[in-house]
Amino acid sequence: MTQLINVDLHCHSVLSDGTLTPEALAQRARTNGVELWALTDHDELGGQDRAITAARAAGLPYLTGVEVSVTFAGVTVHIVGLGMDHTNPALLAGLQATRGGREQRAREMSDGLARVGIPGVYEGALKFVGNPDLISRSHFARYLVEMGVCKDISEVFRKYITEGKPGFVPHRWASLGDAVGWITGAGGVAVIAHPGRYKFTATEEYALFTEFKAHGGQGVEVMTGAHGQADYAKYAGFCQEFDLLASRGSDFHSPEESHTDLGSLPYLPGSVTPVWELLQPRILQ
Repeated sequence: MTQLINVDLHCHSVLSDGTLTPEALAQRARTNGVELWALTDHDELGGQDRAITAARAAGLPYLTGVEVSVTFAGVTVHIVGLGMDHTNPALLAGLQATRGGREQRAREMSDGLARVGIPGVYEGALKFVGNPDLISRSHFARYLVEMGVCKDISEVFRKYITEGKPGFVPHRWASLGDAVGWITGAGGVAVIAHPGRYKFTATEEYALFTEFKAHGGQGVEVMTGAHGQADYAKYAGFCQEFDLLASRGSDFHSPEESHTDLGSLPYLPGSVTPVWELLQPRILQ
């Protein structure tokens, strides 16, 4: 495989904060011309068997995946794991521990919104949740849009559930070393997800990449829904500077909410080595 295949190694189902089932995602990926797919739900592997079965039924090559929530320098960072053994006990235990604080955080977010005159958001958000262990800000946002509090998801985040707003509650996630260790210990490859999204100084970003590499991380998303042309060039350069493999993934969540559909990103540039070259033995047909 080369750069010039339609690969999508980052998307979410109803098992975390997406709106489609693993089966519907597999079919959408196939319809959109995706040639290698991974489902990467947040801190959750419960959709992997369904995704594997659906991908095989669609004749779609598949890599197991997950997106692990990490706290680094006080910021939430996401690390995608690809091609790992999704039944690995240490990985499963680590993800369970990471999920553990979400319900309490969600209740505190709801309390904050109630104090500014928006009651019952925790209970309202639950109807959008496929897995109650993984209630998230996206579920809160969908409920607030349905209730007419805001016109769209972006407005909810901007006004209510980002840092400094009434519904924001920070959460302490896994450490970077733990997340990379769980993924690599299960035979997978760890990838920094959408690095252009994080509000780091240049020094903090350099520290993230340096520490990630030191822990055994091997990849970075170059092409992803949150990146623009400048990010594509910047992180292709980081691949060379840090000797990292390049990944490509839409971060697709929903047909109604996501700006980037499955399989719709530009191809990787020729200057990088695709992560899927290393993962060839782990691709499920």
